[in-house]
Amino acid sequence: MAFYLIGIDGGGTSCRAAVAALDGRILGRGKAGAANILTDPETALQNITDAARNAFGDAGLDQAAIAASRAIVGVAGHNVGDAVHYVKRRLPFAQADIESDGLIALQGALGDGDGAVAILGTGTIYIARRGDEISYVGGWGFTIGDHGSGARIGHALLQETLLAYDGIHEGSRVTDAVLAEFNHDPRDIVDFARLAKPGEFGRYAPRVFEYAERGDPVAVSLLEAAAATVDEALDVVVSRGSEKLCLLGGLAPLYRRWLADRHQPRFVEAQADALTGAVALAAARFGSHSGVSA
Repeated sequence: MAFYLIGIDGGGTSCRAAVAALDGRILGRGKAGAANILTDPETALQNITDAARNAFGDAGLDQAAIAASRAIVGVAGHNVGDAVHYVKRRLPFAQADIESDGLIALQGALGDGDGAVAILGTGTIYIARRGDEISYVGGWGFTIGDHGSGARIGHALLQETLLAYDGIHEGSRVTDAVLAEFNHDPRDIVDFARLAKPGEFGRYAPRVFEYAERGDPVAVSLLEAAAATVDEALDVVVSRGSEKLCLLGGLAPLYRRWLADRHQPRFVEAQADALTGAVALAAARFGSHSGVSA
Protein backbone atom coordinates (compact mmCIF):
# COMPACT_ATOMS: atom_id res chain seq x y z
CA MET A 1 0.00 0.00 0.00
CA ALA A 2 1.37 3.40 -0.97
CA PHE A 3 1.92 5.75 1.93
CA TYR A 4 1.94 9.49 2.43
CA LEU A 5 4.09 11.85 4.46
CA ILE A 6 2.67 13.88 7.31
CA GLY A 7 4.11 16.95 8.97
CA ILE A 8 2.78 18.02 12.38
CA ASP A 9 3.34 21.38 14.05
CA GLY A 10 1.93 20.86 17.53
CA GLY A 11 1.61 23.96 19.65
CA GLY A 12 0.12 24.89 22.99
CA THR A 13 -2.77 26.68 21.28
CA SER A 14 -3.35 24.64 18.14
CA CYS A 15 -2.02 21.73 16.12
CA ARG A 16 -1.48 21.99 12.37
CA ALA A 17 -0.93 19.10 9.98
CA ALA A 18 -0.02 18.71 6.33
CA VAL A 19 -0.16 15.60 4.17
CA ALA A 20 2.35 15.33 1.35
CA ALA A 21 3.40 13.06 -1.47
CA LEU A 22 6.68 11.19 -1.15
CA ASP A 23 8.52 14.01 -2.91
CA GLY A 24 7.40 16.45 -0.19
CA ARG A 25 4.72 18.17 -2.29
CA ILE A 26 1.95 19.26 0.11
CA LEU A 27 -1.48 17.95 -0.86
CA GLY A 28 -3.65 19.19 2.00
CA ARG A 29 -3.63 20.92 5.37
CA GLY A 30 -5.65 20.55 8.55
CA LYS A 31 -5.92 22.02 12.01
CA ALA A 32 -7.13 20.99 15.45
CA GLY A 33 -6.75 22.03 19.09
CA ALA A 34 -3.73 22.19 21.39
CA ALA A 35 -1.02 19.53 21.33
CA ASN A 36 1.02 19.89 24.51
CA ILE A 37 2.46 16.45 25.16
CA LEU A 38 3.77 17.45 28.59
CA THR A 39 0.67 18.87 30.25
CA ASP A 40 -2.05 16.90 28.45
CA PRO A 41 -0.75 14.01 26.34
CA GLU A 42 -4.16 12.43 25.74
CA THR A 43 -5.60 15.63 24.31
CA ALA A 44 -2.42 16.13 22.30
CA LEU A 45 -2.78 12.68 20.76
CA GLN A 46 -6.40 13.32 19.87
CA ASN A 47 -5.65 16.67 18.28
CA ILE A 48 -2.66 15.33 16.34
CA THR A 49 -4.94 12.63 14.97
CA ASP A 50 -7.75 15.08 14.21
CA ALA A 51 -5.40 17.50 12.45
CA ALA A 52 -4.06 14.67 10.29
CA ARG A 53 -7.60 13.57 9.43
CA ASN A 54 -8.52 17.12 8.50
CA ALA A 55 -5.45 17.37 6.26
CA PHE A 56 -6.40 14.15 4.48
CA GLY A 57 -9.93 15.46 4.10
CA ASP A 58 -8.61 18.71 2.65
CA ALA A 59 -6.57 16.71 0.15
CA GLY A 60 -9.52 14.45 -0.76
CA LEU A 61 -7.62 11.38 0.42
CA ASP A 62 -8.95 8.30 2.20
CA GLN A 63 -8.33 8.80 5.92
CA ALA A 64 -7.65 5.09 6.28
CA ALA A 65 -4.27 5.79 4.67
CA ILE A 66 -3.19 7.69 7.80
CA ALA A 67 -2.34 4.37 9.43
CA ALA A 68 0.22 3.64 6.69
CA SER A 69 1.78 7.09 6.68
CA ARG A 70 5.14 8.29 7.99
CA ALA A 71 5.24 11.47 10.08
CA ILE A 72 7.44 14.06 11.68
CA VAL A 73 5.76 15.44 14.78
CA GLY A 74 7.22 18.72 16.00
CA VAL A 75 6.23 19.58 19.56
CA ALA A 76 7.57 21.21 22.70
CA GLY A 77 8.85 18.70 25.22
CA HIS A 78 10.68 16.51 22.70
CA ASN A 79 13.54 16.20 25.21
CA VAL A 80 11.35 14.79 28.00
CA GLY A 81 11.76 11.07 27.51
CA ASP A 82 8.72 9.75 29.35
CA ALA A 83 6.30 12.04 27.51
CA VAL A 84 7.86 11.29 24.13
CA HIS A 85 7.78 7.51 24.60
CA TYR A 86 4.19 7.60 25.83
CA VAL A 87 2.95 9.67 22.89
CA LYS A 88 5.08 7.99 20.23
CA ARG A 89 3.69 4.53 21.08
CA ARG A 90 0.14 5.82 20.62
CA LEU A 91 0.47 7.86 17.44
CA PRO A 92 -1.80 6.63 14.62
CA PHE A 93 0.98 6.47 12.00
CA ALA A 94 2.98 3.52 10.69
CA GLN A 95 6.18 5.32 11.62
CA ALA A 96 6.82 8.65 13.30
CA ASP A 97 9.63 10.63 14.87
CA ILE A 98 8.96 13.26 17.51
CA GLU A 99 11.20 16.28 17.12
CA SER A 100 11.52 19.71 18.66
CA ASP A 101 9.07 22.34 17.48
CA GLY A 102 12.20 24.47 17.22
CA LEU A 103 13.83 22.04 14.79
CA ILE A 104 10.89 22.12 12.39
CA ALA A 105 10.86 25.92 12.67
CA LEU A 106 14.58 25.98 11.83
CA GLN A 107 14.03 23.77 8.80
CA GLY A 108 11.16 25.90 7.58
CA ALA A 109 12.98 29.18 8.10
CA LEU A 110 16.40 28.28 6.69
CA GLY A 111 15.78 25.22 4.55
CA ASP A 112 18.90 23.07 4.46
CA GLY A 113 21.23 26.01 5.04
CA ASP A 114 23.29 26.86 8.09
CA GLY A 115 22.19 29.48 10.58
CA ALA A 116 20.07 29.90 13.68
CA VAL A 117 16.54 30.77 14.67
CA ALA A 118 15.45 32.62 17.78
CA ILE A 119 11.90 31.68 18.72
CA LEU A 120 10.53 34.56 20.76
CA GLY A 121 7.02 33.94 22.02
CA THR A 122 5.50 32.93 25.33
CA GLY A 123 8.79 31.07 25.83
CA THR A 124 12.19 31.44 24.19
CA ILE A 125 14.59 28.99 22.57
CA TYR A 126 17.46 29.27 20.10
CA ILE A 127 18.38 26.55 17.61
CA ALA A 128 21.47 26.61 15.43
CA ARG A 129 22.62 24.35 12.61
CA ARG A 130 26.11 24.03 11.22
CA GLY A 131 26.43 21.21 8.73
CA ASP A 132 24.93 18.12 10.35
CA GLU A 133 25.25 19.51 13.87
CA ILE A 134 22.19 20.93 15.63
CA SER A 135 22.61 22.79 18.93
CA TYR A 136 20.11 24.34 21.31
CA VAL A 137 20.37 27.30 23.67
CA GLY A 138 17.71 27.96 26.29
CA GLY A 139 14.21 26.54 26.14
CA TRP A 140 14.24 25.51 29.79
CA GLY A 141 10.74 26.73 30.55
CA PHE A 142 9.26 29.64 32.48
CA THR A 143 10.04 28.39 35.98
CA ILE A 144 13.79 28.50 35.54
CA GLY A 145 14.47 29.85 32.04
CA ASP A 146 12.80 31.47 29.03
CA HIS A 147 14.57 34.78 29.60
CA GLY A 148 13.28 37.51 27.34
CA SER A 149 10.05 35.61 26.73
CA GLY A 150 6.57 37.03 26.70
CA ALA A 151 5.83 35.24 29.95
CA ARG A 152 8.88 36.74 31.62
CA ILE A 153 8.12 40.25 30.34
CA GLY A 154 4.52 40.06 31.53
CA HIS A 155 5.59 38.71 34.90
CA ALA A 156 8.11 41.54 35.26
CA LEU A 157 5.42 44.11 34.46
CA LEU A 158 3.20 42.81 37.24
CA GLN A 159 6.16 42.88 39.63
CA GLU A 160 6.90 46.49 38.72
CA THR A 161 3.26 47.40 39.21
CA LEU A 162 3.41 46.16 42.81
CA LEU A 163 6.75 47.89 43.40
CA ALA A 164 5.23 51.12 42.13
CA TYR A 165 2.15 50.64 44.31
CA ASP A 166 4.39 50.28 47.38
CA GLY A 167 6.43 53.35 46.42
CA ILE A 168 9.64 51.35 46.09
CA HIS A 169 10.00 52.14 42.37
CA GLU A 170 8.65 54.98 40.30
CA GLY A 171 5.45 54.10 38.50
CA SER A 172 4.38 55.13 35.03
CA ARG A 173 1.41 54.99 32.71
CA VAL A 174 1.93 51.28 32.03
CA THR A 175 1.91 50.35 35.72
CA ASP A 176 -1.07 52.66 36.25
CA ALA A 177 -2.91 50.82 33.45
CA VAL A 178 -2.20 47.42 34.99
CA LEU A 179 -3.29 48.56 38.44
CA ALA A 180 -6.51 49.96 36.98
CA GLU A 181 -7.19 46.64 35.28
CA PHE A 182 -7.00 44.95 38.68
CA ASN A 183 -9.39 47.45 40.29
CA HIS A 184 -6.53 49.32 41.97
CA ASP A 185 -6.22 46.42 44.38
CA PRO A 186 -2.77 44.76 44.55
CA ARG A 187 -4.33 41.71 46.16
CA ASP A 188 -6.10 41.01 42.87
CA ILE A 189 -2.72 41.00 41.10
CA VAL A 190 -1.36 38.56 43.67
CA ASP A 191 -4.37 36.29 43.28
CA PHE A 192 -3.97 36.31 39.50
CA ALA A 193 -0.23 35.66 39.60
CA ARG A 194 -0.52 32.83 42.11
CA LEU A 195 -2.36 30.61 39.63
CA ALA A 196 -1.34 32.15 36.30
CA LYS A 197 0.30 30.01 33.62
CA PRO A 198 3.05 31.32 31.34
CA GLY A 199 0.60 32.14 28.56
CA GLU A 200 -1.47 34.27 30.94
CA PHE A 201 1.59 36.28 31.95
CA GLY A 202 2.54 36.48 28.31
CA ARG A 203 -0.64 38.36 27.43
CA TYR A 204 0.88 41.43 29.10
CA ALA A 205 4.04 41.43 26.97
CA PRO A 206 2.57 43.27 23.94
CA ARG A 207 1.49 46.04 26.31
CA VAL A 208 5.09 46.53 27.38
CA PHE A 209 6.16 46.89 23.74
CA GLU A 210 3.24 49.27 23.07
CA TYR A 211 4.07 51.57 25.96
CA ALA A 212 7.81 51.39 25.28
CA GLU A 213 7.17 52.72 21.78
CA ARG A 214 5.54 55.72 23.44
CA GLY A 215 8.61 56.26 25.63
CA ASP A 216 7.09 55.01 28.89
CA PRO A 217 10.11 54.76 31.24
CA VAL A 218 9.05 51.57 33.04
CA ALA A 219 8.17 49.81 29.79
CA VAL A 220 11.44 50.91 28.18
CA SER A 221 13.44 49.66 31.17
CA LEU A 222 11.68 46.29 31.17
CA LEU A 223 12.12 45.87 27.44
CA GLU A 224 15.78 46.86 27.44
CA ALA A 225 16.43 44.27 30.15
CA ALA A 226 14.56 41.60 28.21
CA ALA A 227 16.30 42.47 24.94
CA ALA A 228 19.68 42.22 26.67
CA THR A 229 18.98 38.58 27.52
CA VAL A 230 18.02 37.86 23.90
CA ASP A 231 21.21 39.56 22.72
CA GLU A 232 23.26 37.40 25.11
CA ALA A 233 21.76 34.23 23.66
CA LEU A 234 22.31 35.47 20.10
CA ASP A 235 25.94 36.15 20.99
CA VAL A 236 26.29 32.48 21.89
CA VAL A 237 24.84 31.15 18.64
CA VAL A 238 26.96 33.62 16.64
CA SER A 239 30.07 32.52 18.53
CA ARG A 240 29.28 28.96 17.42
CA GLY A 241 29.40 29.95 13.78
CA SER A 242 25.91 31.15 12.82
CA GLU A 243 26.12 33.82 10.15
CA LYS A 244 22.35 34.05 9.59
CA LEU A 245 19.79 34.72 12.30
CA CYS A 246 16.04 34.41 11.84
CA LEU A 247 13.61 35.75 14.43
CA LEU A 248 10.43 33.70 14.81
CA GLY A 249 7.45 33.66 17.15
CA GLY A 250 4.78 36.12 18.11
CA LEU A 251 7.16 38.68 19.60
CA ALA A 252 9.71 38.53 16.77
CA PRO A 253 8.42 41.52 14.76
CA LEU A 254 8.15 43.60 17.94
CA TYR A 255 11.60 42.71 19.23
CA ARG A 256 13.82 43.37 16.24
CA ARG A 257 14.38 47.11 16.66
CA TRP A 258 15.22 46.63 20.33
CA LEU A 259 18.05 44.20 19.67
CA ALA A 260 21.70 45.19 19.50
CA ASP A 261 23.18 46.81 16.41
CA ARG A 262 25.80 44.05 16.22
CA HIS A 263 23.10 41.53 15.31
CA GLN A 264 21.08 43.57 12.83
CA PRO A 265 23.15 42.72 9.70
CA ARG A 266 22.71 38.98 10.37
CA PHE A 267 18.90 38.97 10.43
CA VAL A 268 17.17 37.26 7.51
CA GLU A 269 13.52 36.60 6.71
CA ALA A 270 12.11 33.08 7.08
CA GLN A 271 11.77 31.09 3.88
CA ALA A 272 8.71 29.17 5.13
CA ASP A 273 6.85 28.22 8.30
CA ALA A 274 7.36 25.40 10.79
CA LEU A 275 4.73 23.14 9.22
CA THR A 276 6.56 23.33 5.90
CA GLY A 277 9.72 22.47 7.83
CA ALA A 278 8.08 19.37 9.33
CA VAL A 279 7.06 18.17 5.87
CA ALA A 280 10.57 18.79 4.55
CA LEU A 281 12.07 16.71 7.36
CA ALA A 282 9.55 13.96 6.71
CA ALA A 283 10.47 13.96 3.03
CA ALA A 284 14.18 13.75 3.84
CA ARG A 285 13.69 10.94 6.35
CA PHE A 286 10.89 8.88 4.83
CA GLY A 287 10.33 10.20 1.31
CA SER A 288 11.15 9.04 -2.19
CA HIS A 289 14.88 9.74 -1.81
CA SER A 290 15.24 8.40 1.71
CA GLY A 291 15.55 4.72 0.90
CA VAL A 292 12.41 3.87 2.88
CA SER A 293 10.03 1.59 1.02
CA ALA A 294 6.28 1.14 1.44
